[in-house]
Amino acid sequence: MSVVNLPPAIFLMGPTASGKTDLAIQLCEELPCEIISVDSALIYRGMNIGSAKPSAAELSVAPHHLINIRSPEDTYSAGEFRTDALAAMAKISARGNIPLLVGGTMLYFKALLEGIATTPAVEPEIRRQIEREALEFGWPFLHSQLAMIDGESAARIHPNHSQRIERALAVYRSSGTTLTEFHRRQQEGKQSSHDDCPYDVVQLAIAPADRKVLHRRIEKRFHSMIEHEFIDEVISLRAEYSLHEDLPSMRAVGYRQVWQYLAGELGREEMIERGIIATRQLAKRQFTWLNGWKDVHWLYTLENGLLDSSTESPFGGLAPRELALYFLQRFAPKSTN
Repeated sequence: MSVVNLPPAIFLMGPTASGKTDLAIQLCEELPCEIISVDSALIYRGMNIGSAKPSAAELSVAPHHLINIRSPEDTYSAGEFRTDALAAMAKISARGNIPLLVGGTMLYFKALLEGIATTPAVEPEIRRQIEREALEFGWPFLHSQLAMIDGESAARIHPNHSQRIERALAVYRSSGTTLTEFHRRQQEGKQSSHDDCPYDVVQLAIAPADRKVLHRRIEKRFHSMIEHEFIDEVISLRAEYSLHEDLPSMRAVGYRQVWQYLAGELGREEMIERGIIATRQLAKRQFTWLNGWKDVHWLYTLENGLLDSSTESPFGGLAPRELALYFLQRFAPKSTN
């Protein structure tokens, strides 16, 4: 009986500042990989310093798909990411290369693996109307409106999470059906926009074995961002685009705190402290996702960034070249009988 071989793909996940980009570039030097960014901040043009976007030199060695694809004025959903990522993966596979998906936006990975409930297209005017209401009344007010029509979604969404509130309200206003109902239909198998991810995927997660190491990296990187004109970057973005603090781009970790500093709500040192704390909280949320993730292989690293050989991971202590050899064997064409 013939065995249908799915094309290969590698997922490289992990908390912020864990070393994902460095390892991904090293793998690209050893494997026929092309990187697809899985990061909700890297999609935005002009947001380079605060998002830790790969440098021009890094991109010249390992170009990334799905970065710089949206204006910071725009929203971008997990569903849009899934569509864009699958299209990029198909092109990469057609070239005989391996899609290497790298990032820490776990909702995007989940959407790619599991699909999303089919929800109606939302007219731009509906989104604009919701944004006008948010400017006038605030997102907590709109959250209370959502609670009256879709209590389950409201319970899952923080009152200040603008993008998710907007999506839930827009879906209801467009269709008359709540987001909760669409999700319920997906779980019941009655309505799904996609099958599972059509790839033979190896899922990796990288992080320091000692959480304190990650905290030190986060603090060091945030100070480095400030020294490398992160504040000036936000000033330039505000001058070039029509932005407000409730846009998803400006709610990104770091950008929100610098915005508040520029608005006079925070002093410089408090801005830096809150930015570091917010980044640590982001890392904690990413760990929470990953600790419940199925079929993930952990790559634990030491203070110097090398993989820790003392862990139980099957990849413990492997150099990128050895990892590449594993993938070459793992993805070797399977025989048919």
